[in-house]
Amino acid sequence: MVDESKEAEELSELEEQLPLADSESAASEDDHIPSELAILPLRGVVVYPLTAVPLNVGQARSIRLVDDAVAGGRIIGLVSSRDPELDEPGPDEVYTCGTAVAVHRLFRAPDGTIRLLVQGLERIKISEWTATEPYLSAKVTVSPDAVDETIEAEALMRNVLEQFRRLAELVPSIPGELLTAALNVEDPRQLVYAIATYTRIDLEDAQEILEIDSVTEKLRRLMVILGKELEVLELGRKIQSDAHGEMEKIQREYFLREQMKAIRKELGEEDEQAVEVNEFRAKIDQAGMPEEAEKEARRELDRLSKLPSAAAEYGVIRTYLDWLTSLPWQIGSTDNLDIERARIVLDEDHYGLEDIKERILEYLAVRKLRLERKAESEAKGEASGEADYADAIRREREGVILCFVGPPGVGKTSLGQSIARATGRKFIRQSLGGVRDEAEIRGHRRTYIGALPGRIVQAIRRVGTNNPVFMLDEVDKLGTDYRGDPSSALLEVLDPEQNREFRDHYLDVPFDLSQVMFITTGNLLDPIPGPLRDRMEILHLSGYTETEKVRIAQSYLIPRQLAENGLREGEIEFAEDAVRLIVRNYTREAGVRNVERQIGTVCRKVAVRVAEGKTETTRIDPDHLTDYLGPRKIFEEVAERTEICGVATGLAWTPVGGSILFVEASIMRGDKGFLLTGQLGDVMKESAQAALTYVRSKAPEWGITDGFFAKHDIHIHVPAGSTPKDGPSAGVAMATALASLITGRQVSPLVGMTGEITLRGLVMPVGGVKEKVLAAHRAGLKQVILPKRNESDLDDVPDEVRSSLVFTLVDRVEQVLDAALIDGKEELDGTHTGS
Repeated sequence: MVDESKEAEELSELEEQLPLADSESAASEDDHIPSELAILPLRGVVVYPLTAVPLNVGQARSIRLVDDAVAGGRIIGLVSSRDPELDEPGPDEVYTCGTAVAVHRLFRAPDGTIRLLVQGLERIKISEWTATEPYLSAKVTVSPDAVDETIEAEALMRNVLEQFRRLAELVPSIPGELLTAALNVEDPRQLVYAIATYTRIDLEDAQEILEIDSVTEKLRRLMVILGKELEVLELGRKIQSDAHGEMEKIQREYFLREQMKAIRKELGEEDEQAVEVNEFRAKIDQAGMPEEAEKEARRELDRLSKLPSAAAEYGVIRTYLDWLTSLPWQIGSTDNLDIERARIVLDEDHYGLEDIKERILEYLAVRKLRLERKAESEAKGEASGEADYADAIRREREGVILCFVGPPGVGKTSLGQSIARATGRKFIRQSLGGVRDEAEIRGHRRTYIGALPGRIVQAIRRVGTNNPVFMLDEVDKLGTDYRGDPSSALLEVLDPEQNREFRDHYLDVPFDLSQVMFITTGNLLDPIPGPLRDRMEILHLSGYTETEKVRIAQSYLIPRQLAENGLREGEIEFAEDAVRLIVRNYTREAGVRNVERQIGTVCRKVAVRVAEGKTETTRIDPDHLTDYLGPRKIFEEVAERTEICGVATGLAWTPVGGSILFVEASIMRGDKGFLLTGQLGDVMKESAQAALTYVRSKAPEWGITDGFFAKHDIHIHVPAGSTPKDGPSAGVAMATALASLITGRQVSPLVGMTGEITLRGLVMPVGGVKEKVLAAHRAGLKQVILPKRNESDLDDVPDEVRSSLVFTLVDRVEQVLDAALIDGKEELDGTHTGS
C-alpha cells in the first residue's frame, strides 16, 4: 500500500517535475506495456494516465515490488483499494480498473521508506490474477480512452478550464504553474486527468472518472464535481467573510465602549453597565426578599458587575436578576372581609351552588375573626398573641386549597373569578390539561439555554401580588411521560406545610406560596393521584335542574348574549316558556353551555333583523322557536322504549353528569347461551351474570319450567354501543329487564332505577345518586328506585326535584320487581324477544 506524500521538504526534488506528463513520451511507452504486471494497491488515491505523481511506499511487500520493478522494466500497475483502511488488500478488495505507470525517480529515506515519482502511461483492466505472493501480479489489458473530437468536447473543455481557474483562486494549494499548464493543454484527455489529479475529489468519484471510457463523458462528470466543489468553497468563503465581519463589528463596538467609558470617566458620569448594576442593587434593597434569596441576588449582582456586557454569561445573569427583583415578595392584596358584600357578589355571578358559596363565606369569616383576635391580643400586649396567630394562620392555610369537581358547564372556572372578586384579590388561571413536563410546574435549571421559571412563578410575577386566587384548571387531565410527573410536582405547590418555601428550579431560592388561595378544577376525581387529592378540599358541583337552568338563562345568559351580539333589552324579549323549551327540547346536559349557545343563535338571528332596520321588539315565544333553532332535537323516548317486555330504564353516572340508559333483553331458541353487547366493562358483565343467576333461581316461583333456560339463548344489550360502559349500578336494571322478559310483564315507562345486586337478591348502595336523580328528572321520569342505604344521599337533591319524584327505597330485588313491573302478563313462546 502507498500514500500520497505529505512531506514537501523531502520530495522537493520530485515536485520539481512538471505537473503534466509529456503525452508523446507516454505514448511511446504504451507499446511496451507487458501483458502481465506487478500490481501495487493504492490507498485513498487514484493515479491517472498522462500525469506525474509522487508516491510514498512503506510496506515490505510494496518495497520489494518497487525494487523488482526498478531492476526490470520499471513498468507496474496501480489500482486503488476499495477500503482505504486496509493495510494489505487482496485481489477482491481492489478495483479492477487502474493505470500502468513507469517509475521515473526513486529516493530512499532514512526511515526505510521509498519515495518515488511515477508517470501514468495508459488505462489497464485486470483480466486475471496470477499471484498474490510475494506481491500481487495480474494479467492486464490495455484499455485506451475513446477521444471524441467534437464541438461538444471543445465546449466542455472550456467550461472545465473556467471552473478550474475559479477553483485555483479559492484554493491556494493549487500551484500557479499547474493552472498555466492546464490553460495551454489542447488534449481533452490530458486536461481531464491533470485537473482530476489536483482537485479534491472523493475516491469513488475519482475512480468513476478513470473507469468512464468516453473522454467527453469524463469532462461532463468532472464539470459536475468541480461545480459542487466551487459551491462549497464559495459558501465557506462567504461564511468566513461574515464571521470576520462580525468579529470586526464586535471589536469595533468593544473599542467604542471603552472610549465611551473613558469619556464618561472624564466627565464624571457612570457607564451603562454601572447604571444597570446600581438599578438592580436598588431593586434588591426594595424587594423585601427573604435572607437566602437576597444573598443569592447580591452574589449574582457581584458577578454581573465584573463581567463585560458583551459576555454571554452577562445576559443570563441579567435575566435571572430581573426575575428575582420583579417577583412580588412582599406585595399582596388587602382582603375584603365584608361578609355581606361577598354574599352579594357571589349571588350576582352564580345561581345556586349554595354549598360552594357557604364555604367561601366561612373562609372569609374565619379570616376576619382571626385578624380581629390578633389585633385584640396585640392591643392587650399578650406575649402569646403572635404565636397563637401564627398557628392559626398555619391551620387556615390547610383550608384554602379547594378542588371543584363536576361536569362541564356548571361554572367551576367562572366561580374562581367570583371568589377573587368577592375577596378583593387578583385572579390568575392556568390550564393544566395535557401538561406532561415537570418543568412546566417547577421550571428549568439555569444550565439550559433559554431556561425560564415554571408556570407557577410566571403567573405570580404576571399578577403582581403574592396572594392571588390561583386557579389550576383541568387538574384531572395532567399527563405523565419520560420528562417527569407534573402531578408529583404539584404536591409541593398544594401542600401548606411545603409551599411556604417553594423552590422553582430556575430561581433556586424559596418563594412563599402559602398566602395564595389555590383552587383546582376537574371533571373527574379518579384520575387525580391519591396524594394530590389528599391535599385538597373536594367540593362536588352537580348538574342543574330545569328550573335552575331557566333562572340562570334569564339572569345571566340572556343579558350576556345580548351584550355579545350588540342588542339592547328592548330589541328582544324571551318568554319564560320559550326559555324552558330551549332547555328541555334543544339541550340535554348537566351544565348550561349548550343553553347559552342556543340563546346566542336566537340573538344572532334577531341581530340580523335589527341590522336590516326592523326596530320593533322581537318576542321569542314557544311557537317561534322552530323558526330560530329548527326542529326539536331532544325527545322523550322512555315510554316508547319500554312499551314492550324486556326493557328497563337504568340510571348512570358519567363525567358530564347523570344519564339514563336502557337495558334491553331478548330471548331465542338455543342452548343456554348468554350474550352481552354494548361495550360493557368487566364489572358490568359480572353484574349481568349475577342478574341472570338470580332470575334463574326465582324462575320456578314465576311458573317457568326448569328446562326453559336449557332450550333458549339470552341476549342483553345496552344501546349506544360506541360508548364504553362499566360499573355495578346497572345490576337492578338488568335483573328487572330479564324478569320482565321471561314473565311477560312490562316495566313501567315512568320508573328509573339504580343499584348493585348480589346473588342472594340484596340491593347494595351506589354512588352518584344526585346526578342520577337529576338525570331521571330531566328525562321526565316520575319514580326512582334506589338502594335503601342511599337514602341519606337524597339530602343533596334539590327540593324542587325531590317534590316532583317518587322515591322507592329497596334492599331486595323482589321489592324492585314489585315496584317496576306492571300487571298484564303476555304469552311467552320460544321465540319471544324483548326488543
